[in-house]
Amino acid sequence: MVSKACIVGAYQKKLEELAKFSDLELTVVVPPYWKDERGITPLEREHTQGYELLVEWMALNGSFHLHFYPGLAKHFASLKPDIVHIDEEPYNVATLQAMRLAKGVGAKALFFTWQNILKRYPPPFNLIERYNLKRADYAIAGNAEAAKVLRAKIYRGPIRVIPQFGVDPNVYRPEPLEMREEGFVIGYVGRLVEEKGVKVLLRAVAKLEGRWRLRILGGGPLRKELESLAIRMGIAERVIFDAPIPSTQMPHYYNQLDVLVLPSLTTPSWKEQFGRVLIEAMACGVPVLGSDSGEIPNIIGDAGLIFPEGDVDGLCSKLTQLLTEPSLRNELSLRGRGRVLSHYTQSRVAAETHKVYCELLS
Repeated sequence: MVSKACIVGAYQKKLEELAKFSDLELTVVVPPYWKDERGITPLEREHTQGYELLVEWMALNGSFHLHFYPGLAKHFASLKPDIVHIDEEPYNVATLQAMRLAKGVGAKALFFTWQNILKRYPPPFNLIERYNLKRADYAIAGNAEAAKVLRAKIYRGPIRVIPQFGVDPNVYRPEPLEMREEGFVIGYVGRLVEEKGVKVLLRAVAKLEGRWRLRILGGGPLRKELESLAIRMGIAERVIFDAPIPSTQMPHYYNQLDVLVLPSLTTPSWKEQFGRVLIEAMACGVPVLGSDSGEIPNIIGDAGLIFPEGDVDGLCSKLTQLLTEPSLRNELSLRGRGRVLSHYTQSRVAAETHKVYCELLS
């Protein structure tokens, strides 16, 4: 497997679950870090039992489309894999590199995609995508719309819809309630960019009555603008901007919240592809509230509340409902945890991925 996402310690639990299958010998190639608008995320080593984790330098680190691994060929030559799992979109240079190397050693190859909007890419990315779609033996789509996008293009091979990662319910779990004086605690976790809708959240809480506090955890180019907006709306003293923390500390963070909000906004080039923070919060027994952008309603199901994206008053109304109805929060807490156990654990994601491997070899 080639995966920059697996630098995150919590995500590595899926790899341990995969490695438990006796017919599988797993090697995972990761970079030493990944950088994006939030800053640099270094490699964590949290779940590394049962498989080999190889660290390989990445060229053009931070460029989502152009990055690649100059030393990848030597690993393919020594390992001679039967299957190469490319944990990248089909239009990325890293996917092209790994696909060519896989075919060079006679391996079956599959890629992963989140892309749930039908896009036409300029050269060379359209050529890279075409090459990979023609040669891939399998595709894993992170959501149902991404599978439809693949079919609308030239891909005709098998597809299975599987989230990229689940959660470990033994780590992401409810903790004993702590006494606190801050009232109803609303949380947002994620990138601080326009399409995540954090401005909508700030405008909604500004209309919210009662005792509440908003905690925003994440980094990104919108940070200063969001801080200024909170000041202009007179709520700065009730809004806390938390710096990003290691993934291993996230379960405790979620457990300090009364609700997690994901107010994503659809743009011409993006809509919510999954919303991992939803399943992490649900696993911790935290009620979730999301917009109707992209995959969010499918992830939440009946285990949370939905509001029309961009609707400030609609979001405020749902928050008021949760603030004033503790029984509803308790019900959604139980439903959310149950939904994760049924659909979104790392072991379940690993088992579905193992089925793909078995199909490839059969």
